[in-house]
Amino acid sequence: MKVLLSGGGTGGHVNPALAIGAVIEKHDKNADIHYAGTPCGIENKLVTKYPMHHVEIQGLRRSLSLSNLKTAYLTVTSFGKAKKLLRELKPDLVVGTGGYVCWPVVRAAASLGIPTALHESNAVPGLAAKMLCKKVDCIFVNFPDTAALLQGCKEVLHVGTPLREEFSQEVTEKPVLPKGCDQYILCFGGSLGAKRLNSEVLHLMKEYGTAHPNVCIELATGSRAYAEVKAEFDRLGLDRYPSLVLSEYIYDMPKRMMSCDLIICRSGAMTLSEVAAAGKASILIPSPNVTNDQQTKNARVLSDKGAAVLLAESAIGENTLIECVADLMENERARKEMEEKVKVFAKRDAGELIWEKLTLLTSKK
Repeated sequence: MKVLLSGGGTGGHVNPALAIGAVIEKHDKNADIHYAGTPCGIENKLVTKYPMHHVEIQGLRRSLSLSNLKTAYLTVTSFGKAKKLLRELKPDLVVGTGGYVCWPVVRAAASLGIPTALHESNAVPGLAAKMLCKKVDCIFVNFPDTAALLQGCKEVLHVGTPLREEFSQEVTEKPVLPKGCDQYILCFGGSLGAKRLNSEVLHLMKEYGTAHPNVCIELATGSRAYAEVKAEFDRLGLDRYPSLVLSEYIYDMPKRMMSCDLIICRSGAMTLSEVAAAGKASILIPSPNVTNDQQTKNARVLSDKGAAVLLAESAIGENTLIECVADLMENERARKEMEEKVKVFAKRDAGELIWEKLTLLTSKK
């Protein structure tokens, strides 16, 4: 089977594609998998095992900008370039997982009669899914209620979010913690980072981390924010504490998530699926800048069941996060109860369900 995967812009779009690629390889040892992304997207860092092909396209800005003229131009030209790529590759199947690049690639594939599928991990469908829903053969969704928002589709299947295979494996080699550390807090705001979350975690490091050298606190700042956060990290003197770790991006996320004692993160759909699969206690700080406040809705699904702690950015005071972390880190029983409750939300058969449908699509070609 020859497959072209497409998705980019953030890790939340790329990682599901990589998980789908892994499932395809698991069932088809001779699978020939390629990837289509944008020239500058994070997919160029994350996709290391598949040949990468580029289709230039960018998003539309909400404010008046000359950049929108370029967006309009690329929207027109990207479709033709995607068609040319598909004619050269001749894939049996094209699977999109979101992001701007998804539209021209999947739309071009559908126009050429190539079987197509999309995976939408968010409860509220993104622009790519809305534009493509009537063109693709099947859309996989993470949340059951999403189907009602995708009118006119040929087929919508609720499967959950496919995760990297490492989330279903036992951790045999844990991350090496700094000397003297016996607890580990993992903090991240997504592949591109989150300014407020980074700021709050730096404050946590300064006030709580320096007073608890046995607790390793690692913050993945995101690629765009690393230089700025590192400068503040050094200014605060945090670089003198071995237990406080700053990273740009975490490339072995499954291992680190399954080895930590507490996670502090945003609440995108992919992230919550991984937290549930890892079975870890978490403090969720939703991004307030997401359409329809979707991250808060995602987080509330878990927090209402006692499976996570929800902290709205607008409600965070000077020591709110510190107090919340202290309560959980000093109460192992509370963390264990939260771990058991979040495991209920893990859907471990998403990859298999997707594989079954993909084989049906290609068999009808």
